[in-house]
Amino acid sequence: MKTALAALLFAALTGCASRQCPPIAGAPALGLAWQSARLREHPLVGRIWDVKQARFVDEAALEAAARGAGVLLLGETHDNPDHHLLQARLVRAAASGGRRPALAFEMLDRGVQPALDAALAKQPSDPQAVGDAVRWDKSGWPPFALYRPIFAAALDERLPILAANLARKEVQGVVMEGATALPLELRAAVEAPMAPEALREMREEMAESHCGKLPEELLEPMVVGQRARDAQLAATLAAAAGKGPVILIAGSGHARTDRGVPWYLPAAAREKVLAVAMTEVTRDGCTPEAYAADYGARAVPFDYVVFTPGAERDDPCKGIRPHKR
Repeated sequence: MKTALAALLFAALTGCASRQCPPIAGAPALGLAWQSARLREHPLVGRIWDVKQARFVDEAALEAAARGAGVLLLGETHDNPDHHLLQARLVRAAASGGRRPALAFEMLDRGVQPALDAALAKQPSDPQAVGDAVRWDKSGWPPFALYRPIFAAALDERLPILAANLARKEVQGVVMEGATALPLELRAAVEAPMAPEALREMREEMAESHCGKLPEELLEPMVVGQRARDAQLAATLAAAAGKGPVILIAGSGHARTDRGVPWYLPAAAREKVLAVAMTEVTRDGCTPEAYAADYGARAVPFDYVVFTPGAERDDPCKGIRPHKR
């Protein structure tokens, strides 16, 4: 995902100093105790941008929009703790007033659903039991402690939890064999024509996210794998949306409205989508509009953007070796 990679590279190549972005007068800011330190004093930190209205709004407005969404997409940078704390707040807001949206996770592949259900039935108040049941520590995702607040919110509100993604082996099969490795319904979704410009951008992002170490002939198969994940996440959401509201926790690239998960949703579900991106500020990004370039778009492809400090991280390209097919 281009934005997440940009944040990673920026953190690796720069310090905490920022050029002086001008103050933002009259814009409400979240009064949170931020966990991440990079660019914490940036004037956009804590601001919520309503993309369609082109204006800043307060947290109450965002929470009201979340409660009214049929499909709520909460995009993140995976290793930023503030993003998960904000997602947890929005999950609780969306579940207020007696609503019980299903909560789907990109981080859980659909094969762990039986173990997840068993853990929820046996220990319905213990987030760690869920993490242990799905073997989170073996999953390759950032530590469960970062995601624990979201699971705690779900358990407190007694929300159904859905394992939404393809397994890594399934994605590997798609990369090696193409869309023919998928079930017919998913295959049809992945093979549906997408704008050439969007596919070109996806190839560029795939190359960047692998630090230029992917051979050219692997870029297209990797894009097919990414599309397969989006299609599976959409299928999970569509099935749940037929019963009531649903929330997805996923990387921001999956949450974008132009060619992420919403692109694969049925029209009826797509009309109910609200996409919120938690976005790390950058040194030179002084206005919300400046972040559109990270997505190759004229405007950021979400309904709302919540700006946060950046997490400190090592150079993401360090130690990556060229891939071979």
